[in-house]
Amino acid sequence: MKIVVSEFIWEEGLQILSEQGDVVYNADLWKEDLVRELVDADALVVRNQTRVTREMIRRASRLKVIGRLGVGLDNIDLAAAREAGIPVVYARNANAISVAEYVFAAMLTFARRLEEATAHVKGGGWNRRLYTRMELYGKTLGLIGTGEIGTRLAHRAQAFGMKILGYDPFIPPYEVACTEFGVQLTDLETVLSRADFVSLHVPLNSATRNLINRETLALMKPSAYLINTSRGGVVNEDDLYHALKEGRISGAALDVLVQEPPQDSPLFKLDNVILTPHIAGLTEEAQVKTSVLVAQEVVKILRGEPSSCVVK
Repeated sequence: MKIVVSEFIWEEGLQILSEQGDVVYNADLWKEDLVRELVDADALVVRNQTRVTREMIRRASRLKVIGRLGVGLDNIDLAAAREAGIPVVYARNANAISVAEYVFAAMLTFARRLEEATAHVKGGGWNRRLYTRMELYGKTLGLIGTGEIGTRLAHRAQAFGMKILGYDPFIPPYEVACTEFGVQLTDLETVLSRADFVSLHVPLNSATRNLINRETLALMKPSAYLINTSRGGVVNEDDLYHALKEGRISGAALDVLVQEPPQDSPLFKLDNVILTPHIAGLTEEAQVKTSVLVAQEVVKILRGEPSSCVVK
């Protein structure tokens, strides 16, 4: 069998795929003529840069499975895959801990400013009052999306003594996030207006595109911070830029952007924004788990076995 991997994968996953068939691996293949390799391919493994279109699926007549090294699915035409009878498997929960820890890193960065204080001291300063910041204890974390990542984040926030509000129309009040980890479910407006930190954990679709915009940003407190580790399109970047520039919110941490990598952005000019290159889920531990899990699930499908990670 021929297995095409069009973006980077850890060696542990590549080894599993190699035991099943002939692997064509190029971490930059998504930039090239990928369709040519797919004509006789049995499996395709991608991350978030490869656009798996309807036309690509139509031309890959032998394709039996698509593996997604991650959890976001907006780069894959799921309807076309479903119509072609091609299951899509993903890295279910594999990077949830890493993303939750990234959110805490962002909150602690905003709360304590250690890197800035270090530069201040190295530059000859010793202004303790300037770096008297805030505790996370007693602050309110607002979760927009309380699925697997939101739940793990709530667990950690509870240990820090934070109050936790959640908005998720798909989660009933008896889920573990609510019954065990202190999430109080409420409406979107309440989360935005009461939270000190708002963290986004939703897929990108027609309902969530530009969910955070001029109107919803206006609901947030001037002292509040926004953290986005979901998808860039969930936040209207122009509206966020003006909210940050005008001091209508205190800051933002964006791990995802509408265009990745960005060519230019007015956000680059602001001091109250943290920008990282889509790394919230990129820890060594998470990527070993992601690569192994997706490789194993792709092999299961190729062998005609059931997978627990098929997109429904």
